[in-house]
Formats: sequence, structure tokens, C-alpha cells
Amino acid sequence: MTDIQAAFSDPQFVARYTEGPRRFVPGYDAMQSMASILLAESVPSDGQVLVLGAGGGLELKAFAQAHPGWRFDGVDPSGPMLALAGQTLGELAPRARFHQGYIDDAPEGPFDGATCLLTLHFVDVAERRRIASEVRRRLKPRAPFVVAHLSAPDGEKERPLWLARYSAFLAASGVEPEQAAAAQDAVSNHLQILAPAHDEVILREAGFSEPTLFYTGFAFRGWVAYA
Repeated sequence: MTDIQAAFSDPQFVARYTEGPRRFVPGYDAMQSMASILLAESVPSDGQVLVLGAGGGLELKAFAQAHPGWRFDGVDPSGPMLALAGQTLGELAPRARFHQGYIDDAPEGPFDGATCLLTLHFVDVAERRRIASEVRRRLKPRAPFVVAHLSAPDGEKERPLWLARYSAFLAASGVEPEQAAAAQDAVSNHLQILAPAHDEVILREAGFSEPTLFYTGFAFRGWVAYA
């Protein structure tokens, strides 16, 4: 477990979590809105959606507010983050079931759609392939899978440039310069960042079709693909 992953069980980090994504992820709210729209193209009004990395509950709340008939299974390895998700959902919480653990702890489905937002950069390539395959197995035919995470070109000059741009975004968002530099270092040295083409290959190898880029925010990218 990395120091970043361990933070998700730290009470002080968890208490401040909901303030973070909008400052640390370019276009965070728009990305969530786009993910919701992409799901809704295929998920019926009474659909069941699998949400991996559901801790904190921000995307669950966004999806639940936009689609009153949807129900959710949220999976996350951190108990404190799942508790926070319940608090974030508030009166919407009865529409979600929470499962502490990883993809193997998710219900079998079949689901009408699935998301995995800001999570896959915490695991290595082999585990990404396995997660994608297990999600695919739990989806109905042609169901959408929406993913977004750190993904940047791996060229000797391109990768540092994109990470520097990300650090500049943090500073422009009000993050202290020292904290922005530390975040860039953590992203560069402790997370599993792949080139966008590699991310698309993993989705195809897992059995998904038509992986289509819908979101780019400096060092972050997002795709929709279909079971």
C-alpha cells in the first residue's frame, strides 16, 4: 500500500476529502456530469449501476441527483471512506448498497453500467487488466463502463511537461506551491500512470469495445467503453 492509499483510512484526511477533488482534478464537476450523461445513454431509468472507488460518495451523489430511479452498488477498500459516502448521500443513501473491498467483493450483477473514477492509477497494469475483466463480466451486453484517472503520454519530454502543467493547475486553484510540488512528486513517483494508448488497450483486452475518450484535464483522461 502506498502512502497515498493509506491516507484514505486516515480520519483527518477522510474528514477533508470532499474538499479535495475539485481543487486537485481539472474539470472535476464537468467530468462527473459527462460520466452521468454517458451512462444515461444506455442505463434505463430504473437501472442498477456499479461504482468502483465509491468512497467519499461524490459521484454517487451526482448520479443519484441526476437520475432519481437509479440504484447503486458502491465498492471501496476503505471503511471510513464508505462511511463518508453514506454521509455525503444523506437522504439519498437508501438507494445505495456499500461493499468494503475490491472488485472481487462486488455483487455479480449483471449491472446496467459501471464507473471507476480516479481509482485505477493506484494499481499496477496486471491488476487493471483484472479489474477491467471482472467489471466486464458483471455487465449486461452493451452496458457502458466509464473510467477516468491519471493518464499521460510517456515520452521523455511529454510526461514531465504534462505533470508540470498539472502542478501549475494546482497552484492556480489555490494550492500552496509547496503542496502543489509535493503532489506532482507523489503522482510522478508513487502512482501507476500509463500512456493513453495503453489505457485503451487494457479496455479492449478486457473485452470492451469502442473505448472513446470523452475527458482530458491535463494529466487526467477519461473513456467510455461498452461490454
